[in-house]
Amino acid sequence: MTDSVRVAVVGAGSRGGTYARVVAASGRARVVAVAEPDDERRERFVAEFGLPAAGVHRDWTGLLDGPHAADAVIVATQDRLHVEPAVAFLGHGYDVLLEKPMAPTLDEATRIAAAAVDSGRIFGVCHVLRYTPYTAMIRELIRDGALGDVINVQHLEPVGWWHQAHSFVRGNWRSEAGSGPMLLTKSCHDVDWIMHVVGDRVARVSSFGGLAHFRPERQPAGAADRCVDCSVEAQCPYSAKRLYLGCLGDPSRERWPLGPVTSDATEAGVLRALREGPYGRCVYRCDNDVVDHQVVNFEFAGGATASLTMTAFTPSDGYRRTRIFGSHGSLEGDGRSMTVTDFRDGSRRVIEVPAGDGTAAGGHGGGDAGVVEAFLSAVLTRDESYLGSGAAASLDSHRVVWAAEQARHSGSVVTL
Repeated sequence: MTDSVRVAVVGAGSRGGTYARVVAASGRARVVAVAEPDDERRERFVAEFGLPAAGVHRDWTGLLDGPHAADAVIVATQDRLHVEPAVAFLGHGYDVLLEKPMAPTLDEATRIAAAAVDSGRIFGVCHVLRYTPYTAMIRELIRDGALGDVINVQHLEPVGWWHQAHSFVRGNWRSEAGSGPMLLTKSCHDVDWIMHVVGDRVARVSSFGGLAHFRPERQPAGAADRCVDCSVEAQCPYSAKRLYLGCLGDPSRERWPLGPVTSDATEAGVLRALREGPYGRCVYRCDNDVVDHQVVNFEFAGGATASLTMTAFTPSDGYRRTRIFGSHGSLEGDGRSMTVTDFRDGSRRVIEVPAGDGTAAGGHGGGDAGVVEAFLSAVLTRDESYLGSGAAASLDSHRVVWAAEQARHSGSVVTL
């Protein structure tokens, strides 16, 4: 192993590109190869990272031919395409960083976890919320006794009205059959984060939720099946024209959310994509079935309780809100700052969280950079303790997600 980790990226979409930029900026690693079936995405990735022809592949299996092309692989394919490359690269002696969720089923996730253990390689899952400065500060406050014993946690995952429409109504994660349930594809790292903060295993779980709004019967009178043809589009909060045309001229927003819609970042290119592609459909006339609101209740082995609320109907500032109630104090935070109240003397202090730098490194409150940097540290030192989200911890939190979905569908309390 050299001092510069050679990284291959499997899946050159939004998440793969984000992690690759962190790798390139780290000073400790370099992107040397990519596997991506989509020609436009692959070509953009190759141009951005200056990859040689020998490191460019349409299919991830091409990376397994001949000598190792890299030391480590980031697997950032669509969720249902995780298991085969993750298991194969581990089996061929690569270290692997896997985008969340691990896989859409328990059997597949268990297979990945077993492969990671059997291989002896460095393995981590991108539960990025674990790796933010905000999370580290909360964990330190709890460890130092500022809150006493953690009794209860309330956590809000504010998906945001346009993000729900983009990703979970029109986009790739709109159906359980095509990707998975919302709690898995969007909020599995919120479940993981709650467990990480409480520091205990979940004993029982219940859940309620459904698809309340993005349904055919909610379509306004006079609405068309596509926003470009709609007479009421200007008054609709989910207008695709407003959202995607509004990205033009902003390089960050042209990358996401506009990138999955079209590679032609012009007004004509956007309108053509909205006439022809899935992102121009009326949100009330899509083939979506994932929930747009859900609550999950947790009881931990030690007696603490927690609740997670996931809802589409929020502002899209991306900041989760959390309240932690302890025996000696409480904490309220939103990723940018936290207010800590000490019951012993009645004092209240506000703690500011260091801001991200606005680049890929600032994504998810610094979690995108944090997980990649932790992975690189683990690879360079051969010490997986840098990664809190290894095979066992990730499989554990995924099991809680599937138990919550069982509880939601059956109307029961599920014991783990």
